[in-house]
Amino acid sequence: MTPPLITHLYTADPSAHVFEGKIYIYPSHDRETDIKFNDNGDQYDMADYHVFSTSSLDPPYGPDAVTDHGVVLRTEDVPWASKQLWAPDAAFKNGKYYLFFPARDKEAIFRIGVAVGDGPAGPFTPDPEPIPGSCSIDPASFVDPDTGDAFLYFGGLWGGQLQCYQGTVADGEVDANGLQLFDSAWLGPKEPKGEGKIALFPKVAQLAEDMRSFAAPARDLVILAPETGKPIPADDHDRRFFEGAWMHKRGAKYYFSYSTGDTHYLVYAMGDSPLGPFTYAGRILEPVLGWTTHHSIVEFQGRWWLFHHDCEMSKGVSHLRNVKVREIFYDEEGKILPAKND
Repeated sequence: MTPPLITHLYTADPSAHVFEGKIYIYPSHDRETDIKFNDNGDQYDMADYHVFSTSSLDPPYGPDAVTDHGVVLRTEDVPWASKQLWAPDAAFKNGKYYLFFPARDKEAIFRIGVAVGDGPAGPFTPDPEPIPGSCSIDPASFVDPDTGDAFLYFGGLWGGQLQCYQGTVADGEVDANGLQLFDSAWLGPKEPKGEGKIALFPKVAQLAEDMRSFAAPARDLVILAPETGKPIPADDHDRRFFEGAWMHKRGAKYYFSYSTGDTHYLVYAMGDSPLGPFTYAGRILEPVLGWTTHHSIVEFQGRWWLFHHDCEMSKGVSHLRNVKVREIFYDEEGKILPAKND
């Protein structure tokens, strides 16, 4: 069985990157709460972020295997945020480190913020307002290693509110930043369904050079079914996007991976551009202990690693999770070989 990588805190949603020759991990920090479990995710009541680093990913993990760099950002540090610092990510460009994070604003709508630091472990200073044109949850940043262009992927259904942005861009149902208008009628565990309906897509935006704004309005990241060449149907919950976006590049191919939410799979799609379209390619990880599944994929010391979480430490309490890591492999065609579950 793969052991938890971090054991002194509950951590989840690990975004891993290689910075300064080490692995740096940017996870959510789960905490005990009396809030009852619901499909809106209110029990995931996280209030700060820690950053962790390590020089080795092979178990066993001793007490000093991972360095906890402490709290690098709190809800009260962010002027626009009210609660729920959910899954973050980080990027390095132009000599600075950028921490991207979601939170509910003062009107309980999820936005995405950015905080800037001089080192991979912070401290990070947040901008006073969320990124214009951002929405929903689970930001994943990607700096193309070949071009230097930076992108932000984001979105999550149900409690993540992505389904509230279904206006038609062509019909002008957008705000001043080009984002579809928020429709509160879709709040809660809702999404399109029924014959002929297509699944909602995650969002992608190219980041401006300042890494704190979008170079152009966010757009849909299209995911196609390989057997039809058309968008994945809304009722195909084994393959449709739910949350937990991640992008990585191997060779000339881009890999967009994500969680299917209520069916609990980690899956991926492949494409030739960071802006898509992507074609569904298969599963990475079967369901784990706990409701959510969220991950990142990174190359370190010539090997590829899958960071993810489960609820082993809390014995199945879905909002008290622990980060794990395992090596993954690719076949000759570049497909990811499914990881065996513990």
